[in-house]
Amino acid sequence: MSQFTQPPQSPQPQQPYAPAQTPGLRPARNGLGISALILGIIGAVSGLIPFLFWLAGILGVIALILGLVGRGRVKRGEATNKGATTFGAVLGLIALILSVVGAVITFKAVGDAVDELDKAVSDTTASTAPKAGGTGSGKDKGKDSGGKPDAGKALEAGDSAVYDDDLTVTVGDATSYTPDSFAAGHTKGNKAYRIAVVIENAGKEKFDSALVNVEARAGKDGVDAEQIFDGKVGEGFSGTVLPGKKVTVQFAFDAPADAKNLTVEVNPGFTYDATQWDLKL
Repeated sequence: MSQFTQPPQSPQPQQPYAPAQTPGLRPARNGLGISALILGIIGAVSGLIPFLFWLAGILGVIALILGLVGRGRVKRGEATNKGATTFGAVLGLIALILSVVGAVITFKAVGDAVDELDKAVSDTTASTAPKAGGTGSGKDKGKDSGGKPDAGKALEAGDSAVYDDDLTVTVGDATSYTPDSFAAGHTKGNKAYRIAVVIENAGKEKFDSALVNVEARAGKDGVDAEQIFDGKVGEGFSGTVLPGKKVTVQFAFDAPADAKNLTVEVNPGFTYDATQWDLKL
């Protein structure tokens, strides 16, 4: 009698172990605390850098809010990083304090710089004096009893404006000028006049002549006299005038045919007062 042999069973694959999850348990929500800590650190560092007080203030407010909200999550058991949220909120508060201090320091520094600039501008006011050997016209019109031009009136041809830094500007007589055929700024029927503007630097510092501005008005109505540009005139001042040196530039202006005078105004730069010369045509 034969015995029945049961075939061997293949082994069953083992299932991976899955730990049982507690019902209602959620992962910790630590994102706000970490963000508060990072922003608080950046904000506090920004508060130590001049002119970044605004960034420190913005980051400080955000870090403080995130830190306080993160602490609320810790109290409710939704987060576990109590230290990070607390430190982030504290750093946010420090960043706010540093931003206020930085704003005060910055505004004070800017105010001091503006005051210094105003002082420098007020110290560079113009005083006028006739050139050596007398004025170009030899008349007493517009001068006080001492022979110096009246500060409330325009100077005459040949007079000099001497500034407090020993910069001297002199405007010569207006002479008739014939522009070339390619000249710009000359209107047919008008007359052209050429003047020489001399700048002498008798001070101790070099002078940037590129900032010199020369304008003119013609006639009793004071209409703008357009500057003429051709191959001989119109280039203007450029370069630096060293102490003890001077430079002369020729200008030409277009004026109505019936104009009897030309008022020339020279402004040596932003920190100087403009001076005017009344030239007879």
